[in-house]
Amino acid sequence: MIRAAAPSDITAIATLHTAARATYYEGRIPVAEYASAEVLAHVRAGWVRSIARADGGVLCAEHEGVVAGVAAFRVIQGDVTGDMTLTQFHVDPARWRRGIGSALHTAVVEAWRRSGVRRARLEVYEHNLRAQRFYAAHGWQPAREVVRAPDSAHLLMRREVPPAGESPGRPA
Repeated sequence: MIRAAAPSDITAIATLHTAARATYYEGRIPVAEYASAEVLAHVRAGWVRSIARADGGVLCAEHEGVVAGVAAFRVIQGDVTGDMTLTQFHVDPARWRRGIGSALHTAVVEAWRRSGVRRARLEVYEHNLRAQRFYAAHGWQPAREVVRAPDSAHLLMRREVPPAGESPGRPA
């Protein structure tokens, strides 16, 4: 089941977020930078802000009564066209390969389509090849830009959002 996130989901979302990040940061970034108590508090605060935003949304995927996936999106800052950015997308690693990510992605794109969004973007960690394959399979195309941070790089991907009457999940 896909539903809007609620403040009562924050602990589950933050825990899931941290577990998912560990799968692609482990061995590349010091653990203290993605899994310390301080980082977890920062992650929780970020999700509180995301749920409260008026210019985006947060969706949860439930599997067997547990939050198993989460996606956050918002209007691209400063963008007057209303294009969206997928700011977070995580599935509990213990529940990968069960269709949760695909169902969550379809719900996100459908929400965008209903809102009249025509284009979206995301940034994906350059070493997270699994996520890059997932996004490509769901219609995302790599852009030429690479977003560089001091210790890592993220690839920029873009996607067209189909108008009403076309499949929101995967490209035709």
